[in-house]
This record gives sequence, structure tokens and C-alpha cells, in this order.
Amino acid sequence: MDFLALKEIIHGRRSIRKFTEQPVTREDIEDIIDCARYAPSDTNSQTWEFIVITNRDKIKEIEQMTWDALHEKAAQATEKGFEKEGRLLVRSFGPYATAFSDAPVLIVCLATPYESKFREKIFEPIELVPHNVWDEEGIKSSCLASQNLMLAAHAKGLGTCPMTGPVLLAADKLRAMLSIPAEKQINMVIALGHPQDTPKKLPRKEVAEITHFIE
Repeated sequence: MDFLALKEIIHGRRSIRKFTEQPVTREDIEDIIDCARYAPSDTNSQTWEFIVITNRDKIKEIEQMTWDALHEKAAQATEKGFEKEGRLLVRSFGPYATAFSDAPVLIVCLATPYESKFREKIFEPIELVPHNVWDEEGIKSSCLASQNLMLAAHAKGLGTCPMTGPVLLAADKLRAMLSIPAEKQINMVIALGHPQDTPKKLPRKEVAEITHFIE
């Protein structure tokens, strides 16, 4: 095992928002999802699924429904007396929320219901936690799988960008468009493609700032 090679992949990954016209092969997509499915999950519940969209018209449709929702939210903000904030929502947040528009592939990451023998035989009978906690368990594991996916893509020379804009703004329309069952949560969308450029490295908090040792 080569720690330095892995560290270079982790440190080198960037959120890519500009892609070339070069398509991503199905083999590459399946390879990176193969890596995603080896993420850890609570009691090996594997609470993840991926919808892979390669149809450019469908991707543009998702972009448009996101913009429509942005303008609707901005209008609502204006009605409440927050006109400036509404303008900023569209002008500043909009390009980030729709940065997947030119990607050749859009991956919709789902969190499936958390099911395990522990939940069925122990947790549920004694009402260990409120029911909504199990939804959170699914999201946590889905996020771990999504990180695996993005690192694997970077290792293949592909670029990704995780986004929640369509989820925050147009989840119901996205769910209807893709026929996603109600019990499955939409976690995020990930743009995937060949990067047009490489963004500069952004500053990170120092290890000492985020680490607390108890000895």
C-alpha cells in the first residue's frame, strides 16, 4: 500500500465546474461506482444508490428546474422585504447551484432506508431513537460512498463537483422526473466529466486547529 500516493489523490481532488466535451465512458462510470460501494456503512447496510444521467437534455432540464426554483424563491424573498437577498440568491448562489449544467454526466446520489437485524430485532422494539434518526443513518453512509466515488474519479483523471442546489430547491420535481420512490432520500448530485481546467488549491484549516488529543 502506498500512503503518499493516496494522500496525493486526496489532496489533489478539486471541485470541477467546467468540463470539456469529451464523454465519460460507461466503463469509467462503473469503475468509480465500484469504488463507491466499498465505503463503510452502519452494520454494512449499504444505504446508497446512484442514478447516472448521460442524456444532455435531461441534465439541462434539471438545470432549468433549479433556475425556476431560484427565481421563485427570490420572488418570495422580495415579497417579504428581502429584495437584496433575493437578488443575491439568484446572482451569487445560482451559478453554484447549477454548475453541473455543462457536465456530460450527472450522478444523483440517493440514501436508501437503513435496514439491519439490529434495527429490526433490538432498536425498533425498544424505541432506541426517534424514527427520523434512521433517515440520518442512510444519509451518512451515502455521503461516505459519494466521497469514494469522487476520489476514484480524480484518480482516473476525471473531475467531479458535489452539489445540493437541485436538492434544496427542486427536490420534488427532481423526484418526479426520475421516478424516485418516497422512501429514498436525494442526498446530492455530482457533476462528472473531463476537467477543462484545474482550480487552485484552497486554504485548509491546520491539523492542529481541528484535532484534539486526550491522553
